[in-house]
Amino acid sequence: MLGDLLMTFYEVARQGSITTAARQLRVSQPTVTGRIRQLEDLYGVELFHRRAGRVDLSDVGVALMPLAEQITQQESNADFLLRNAGNLSFGNLRIGATGPYYILRSVAAFRQRYPAIEISIQIGNSKQMIDALYEYRIDAAVSSHALGDSRLHRVMLAADPMVLVVHPAHPLARRVHVDVAELSGCHLLVREQGSMTREATESALHAVGAELPAHTVIGSREAICEAIRHNLGASVMPAGEVPHDPALAVVRFANDAPVIHEYLYCLKTRCNTRLVGALLDCLVTPGHAASRRCEAPPPAPILN
Repeated sequence: MLGDLLMTFYEVARQGSITTAARQLRVSQPTVTGRIRQLEDLYGVELFHRRAGRVDLSDVGVALMPLAEQITQQESNADFLLRNAGNLSFGNLRIGATGPYYILRSVAAFRQRYPAIEISIQIGNSKQMIDALYEYRIDAAVSSHALGDSRLHRVMLAADPMVLVVHPAHPLARRVHVDVAELSGCHLLVREQGSMTREATESALHAVGAELPAHTVIGSREAICEAIRHNLGASVMPAGEVPHDPALAVVRFANDAPVIHEYLYCLKTRCNTRLVGALLDCLVTPGHAASRRCEAPPPAPILN
């Protein structure tokens, strides 16, 4: 309320006329007069000397003028910042992911449409990324875990069949297809307990009555690929996560290949904010170049 009164005071002082100030503020002359009187009565001061046809600042009014000017400028700056943020002419999009493989095409689509927005991608496990989402440290999280939390909006980014990855010299490398049961004869390179890739591998083995064979636990997809390049074992991983490398041979499963699903999460309460809505609008999902999942305000012209 004080802000409105001070802005009215500033405009009257600047124009030297209540009538002209009312025209500039697009309010009635009695409204301007009432605001000035309210401000004077509130503090028991006299801000203007009224004369025929014009008003002159009192000593208190002269002292208040630079402060009112600063407040008016700050409000203008705040209005400018909020309008440009709403138009996505600046800002930061923060994404957390267990891996970047399935979100990068969407990020590229977002970057092409909103080049002024800075983008950061943090890598961590699913729990870390979802916790960061709840705490507003990131704007969207990518995870293989299908969470049913009512606070979250979920979009499927990919449904990727898993494949066997081996060194070109491995006995299975020249096969067109392998059966899941044949994994029992491999030394497997697997992720840590809790990894969705490991869980999918173990589930596929259990479905054919087999257990996880002799294996080595390696903590990242990149390190597993490097171990395969040294012919230290075989690994099962989503097809979309296998680098294009002649030192890595990909063999598909004959039937019932395990499938990894990848999801993007955002808070439902933020779905229709312009930044998160713009990301959802740019998502590249199975069968769609870009898929809009939440209604978001259309982009407005960028302010100069």
